[in-house]
Amino acid sequence: MSGGAELASGSTGMIKVGCLSWCFHGLGPAADPEPAIDIIGEMGFDGIELIVTARKDLQTFWTDARIDRLKQKLDGHKLKVSQFAMFQPVVEGLSSRQRDERDQALDYFEGGCRIARKFESPLINIVAPWARELTGPTGYLPRYYEVENPKPGQKFHIDIASGFDWAQVWNGFVETTRACLARAKAHGLKYSIENHTHTLIPEAASFLRLSDAIHDPDLGCNLDVGWAMLQKEYPPVAIHKLKGRLLNVHMRDIDGSMRLFPPMGDGVMDCQAIVVTLKQVGFNGFASIEQDTHPGDPEMRVICQRYLKMMREYIG
Repeated sequence: MSGGAELASGSTGMIKVGCLSWCFHGLGPAADPEPAIDIIGEMGFDGIELIVTARKDLQTFWTDARIDRLKQKLDGHKLKVSQFAMFQPVVEGLSSRQRDERDQALDYFEGGCRIARKFESPLINIVAPWARELTGPTGYLPRYYEVENPKPGQKFHIDIASGFDWAQVWNGFVETTRACLARAKAHGLKYSIENHTHTLIPEAASFLRLSDAIHDPDLGCNLDVGWAMLQKEYPPVAIHKLKGRLLNVHMRDIDGSMRLFPPMGDGVMDCQAIVVTLKQVGFNGFASIEQDTHPGDPEMRVICQRYLKMMREYIG
């Protein structure tokens, strides 16, 4: 078991409350988390997630000098880096059927592991990739899950490339996951994979299938409760399914139609039931807010402060 295991989950301790840095910055190249560290630290969160948003940033943005400066900021606010994430475009080749593309994505993944280790993060994280043979009308396929105002005759449709072989894609993903995990473990990290719609891990059962194929406790799930509900899976049940395989939780609200992520506290997500269930399964990792923005929403600080207060009360 890797050195960060005790920080991620276990039978003792208390659930910790975190905030993702990209609540306060964009996801374009060279996205600077430094202002977010100050904001999140001043609000009193226990931890923060950081993210690599572009491949070139591994060399040009995340330099040793910048990392040292950010670590000083984190230490000053007593913030732990709960998880270090890699944005989907950085490692999208992990699900390619072409070995050279997968190998290149593995190298990018290991670059993220090196940075995560410097921040003393226990976890390296990605959102599960999707089969590259699937394409929809949006560049980020998971965001295509509805036709809000269909024109007459319009159908919900995803293009599936000729020759698509699900078993081949899945078996390749299992092989690549083993390779990612080996690289993560070499840097003293656990590896968490997050569920999103249309990816190879859309819900808890898919992760369990992957976990059963890998058989390694250093592979775990990052459950995003909003994407679970969008997939029509009740998060407390997903938590019971995952139990000891649950390494991290992303918290967001969802509206009554299960299609939009409103400001935390304005939707129908039963956060108290989630906290109760996390306690029942012995989870003591981080439950961190990941908040989308919409026109007319309250200021992000207000939303995050509301979340922090709510979670402190539920956790007790």
